[in-house]
Amino acid sequence: VQLQASGGGLVQAGGSLRLSCAASGRTFSSYAMGWFRQAPGEEREFVGVITWSGGRTHYVDSVKGRFTISRDNAKNTVYLQMNSPIPEDTAVYYCAASSLNGSSWPDYYDYWGQGTQVTVSS
Repeated sequence: VQLQASGGGLVQAGGSLRLSCAASGRTFSSYAMGWFRQAPGEEREFVGVITWSGGRTHYVDSVKGRFTISRDNAKNTVYLQMNSPIPEDTAVYYCAASSLNGSSWPDYYDYWGQGTQVTVSS
């Protein structure tokens, strides 16, 4: 599976931004899809995950109620809708695919996208 993240950019605090992650391969629907982020000087952080069917999501507490993950298996694409972002959300965002359904641990992810930069201005 090859993953291509896009949609990053500069957004004002309180605005909105949607990231996309397009996957190649015919087995996309068999993977849980996660989003992670990494700020300068920080470790990679779990943001959220959606199960292979899209029936369940799980988020880190800091983004609950603001970020939403969805997927369209027909389009081999997963999305991260970022509403009301804050400056602390500034990071490079990565999508990743896992054969384990719903893990928050980076080591359990098999494939990673290249990352897309999100900068939130105050």
